[in-house]
Amino acid sequence: MAAPRAASPRRPPVPRWPRLLLKPPPLLLLLLLLLPAPSKGLDHSAELAFAMEPSDEVAVPGQPVVLGCQVEGTPPVRVTWRKNGVELPDSPHSTLLGNGSLMIRHFRLERGGSPSDEGDYECVAQNRFGLVVSRKARIQAATMSDFHVHPQATVGEEGGVARFQCQIYGLPKPLIMWEKDRVPIDTDNERYTLLPKGVLQITGLRAEDSGVFHCVASNIASVRVSHGAKLTVSGSGSGAYKEPTILVGPENLTLTVHQTAVLECVATGNPRPIVSWSRLDGRPIGVEGIQVLGTGNLIISDVTVQHSGVYVCAANRPGTRVRRTAQGRLVVQAPAEFVQHPQSISRPAGTTAMFTCQAQGEPPPHVTWLKNGQVLGPGGHVRLKNNNSTLTISGIGPEDEAIYQCVAENSAGSSQASARLTVLWAEGLPGPPRNVQATSMSPTEVRVSWSEPLVNTKDIIGYVLHIRKATDPPELEYQEAVSKSTLQHVVSDLEPSTAYSFYIKAYTPRGASSASVPTMASTRGEAPASPLLSARVLGDTSLQLLWEPWPRLAQHEGGFKLFYRPASGASFTGPILLPGTASSYNLSQLDPTAVYEVKLLAYNQHGDSNATVRLVSVQGTSERAILSPPCDCRKEEASNQTSTAGIVIGIHIGVTCIIFCVLFLLFGQRGRVLLCKDVENQLSPPQGPRSHRDPSILALNGIRPREQGQLGLEEKGGVDAKELEQLFPPPGTAAQSGPRPRDPTGATLWEETQLSVQPLPPRHLPEGRSRAGAPELPQDAGLTLAGQ
Repeated sequence: MAAPRAASPRRPPVPRWPRLLLKPPPLLLLLLLLLPAPSKGLDHSAELAFAMEPSDEVAVPGQPVVLGCQVEGTPPVRVTWRKNGVELPDSPHSTLLGNGSLMIRHFRLERGGSPSDEGDYECVAQNRFGLVVSRKARIQAATMSDFHVHPQATVGEEGGVARFQCQIYGLPKPLIMWEKDRVPIDTDNERYTLLPKGVLQITGLRAEDSGVFHCVASNIASVRVSHGAKLTVSGSGSGAYKEPTILVGPENLTLTVHQTAVLECVATGNPRPIVSWSRLDGRPIGVEGIQVLGTGNLIISDVTVQHSGVYVCAANRPGTRVRRTAQGRLVVQAPAEFVQHPQSISRPAGTTAMFTCQAQGEPPPHVTWLKNGQVLGPGGHVRLKNNNSTLTISGIGPEDEAIYQCVAENSAGSSQASARLTVLWAEGLPGPPRNVQATSMSPTEVRVSWSEPLVNTKDIIGYVLHIRKATDPPELEYQEAVSKSTLQHVVSDLEPSTAYSFYIKAYTPRGASSASVPTMASTRGEAPASPLLSARVLGDTSLQLLWEPWPRLAQHEGGFKLFYRPASGASFTGPILLPGTASSYNLSQLDPTAVYEVKLLAYNQHGDSNATVRLVSVQGTSERAILSPPCDCRKEEASNQTSTAGIVIGIHIGVTCIIFCVLFLLFGQRGRVLLCKDVENQLSPPQGPRSHRDPSILALNGIRPREQGQLGLEEKGGVDAKELEQLFPPPGTAAQSGPRPRDPTGATLWEETQLSVQPLPPRHLPEGRSRAGAPELPQDAGLTLAGQ
């Protein structure tokens, strides 16, 4: 926002600052407090509440101080006061007035063994419904320090700007006035600007402005006068051009809502620069409550949280874009105030009561709960959630009937609101269940048993068992419903070796009984699970074994056991005992050429886990972990036999294919006796005279000897039977083969064939093949070409 031109500012009426600090005479204030408070009607939501709470006071030693307090509630109401949390006795020095206010007749500081009256005071009200505590009011003694910044002598040119500043600390905040040559300056002079923070600005300097200036600070405690500072006004300037310059820019300010912000900006230059203001975030500054004081000071009256931000002061050379800027941050804090007050409620005994209290402020307030004036924290059946904005009390009983207060507080102030909890007791409710016992049944189960209440048991509709870990906060408690027909319940899905707390309530249509006496039980322990084991090479003779640590083993007298040995060795080295927090172990001085068997298991007082076994070497660790007990050796032996048979059959197939290819090359020119169209997918029977076909070849092609007559022979050339007999001598025993597979229509499938390994009855290779040195097939394996 561009500020109005400083050339013709309209100066607002200068407030008479001393009047702001005036207070009513103590006797008049006392009379006002003694008057009965106007009746506003009873707040039945709380039955006890404050109509007026005390506020902070600054006192003068020897003068009376009155802290106001007015309470509304169902009589009789008793009002007392606390100082720094301790109840104040009634004495001639401090008197409780008829309306509940506190009067200290002669405020005093600590002197000669007498205690000081400075401190935090609270008004406490109590009736038959409960107790409430007011906000804290702080009483401080009025003080005035010496000046820690005195005005400094200044030399200025006619038409220029002069600025004086003084700083002093006092309580209450001192009022700063200025004198020239021991005479108060004329505040009606528009060229003189007084800022509340102790700054005097003089614009358009003239020769008559020369003199000695003093800063005068005053409050109810004292009056202080600063050192004198001389102002010398020289002749007029040369009129040469001067760049815009900001002599003093805005400071960072932290204020509370409804205060006044003064952002200073003093600029010089020739020609005289124009001062404008804007926000760094681009938002408009607005006009309500905004004014410019002097030649460019921005005044924001009655600040709100929305005024917070970074403000930029710009000194612009008229008619150009030449400018200089300075910026300062304004932070506006807001005391805590309630968006949602807690409401008084009535609930049946044994049920859950909930209060909600939401407050806002800047910075965000912290919420605390009080029960009859005492701080209430989470624990037992009390839970606080949502940054303490929600108070939940489960299983309420007569001891929970009270007035609960929500206190919201931040650095800008505090506020409180109260509500009452009424516990309803229905006639004929059962008493608490008795003789509650818990017995561990397994690592994950506990049986809880109890006896019926002593009275009013006929209307019980069921029980509710409350369960939580002994180390968990109450908010992690959970419940399980139990039928009225049983007086025991098994709680499952628990953690091993863990302590649990149990209590139970009986429920009727009118409400729940009070809680039984809690009982504790711990689940049984169990042996730990097998650890996962891995290994990595560290060097030529060393390995590192790795696994996940298990800190709970240390809590149960446990850890890890490590064994290792050469794979060919007879006995293990170990056990090497390691703590439950260990996650690695280094094996050194190993044989680089050897393979080692490593075994790791976890243990506790309940036993050992299954072992994890690995074969490792420094040349490369095994990638397979084996859980003990070791593998079934018989099954592995059978698997090895099957694997060996497959290898032998593969070799046989390869040799057969090579022989057929050789035959094709030898006799392809003479008539294509053997046709090998696709060695991998199809094997055709050799074409030759029916009387000389080798039965083993037909058997290999899925043709039984009795089917030989069914084969048609279409030859383009003759076949040398002697050569075939030399390559395929007739076997001693005819090979047997199963029937050809057929499709669902019954037709024999000849188009495609594939190799498959199947267990067959014992068969033999032709004698000629055995003599050639080909490996013999095992007795439990066979080779067929199965049609698809």
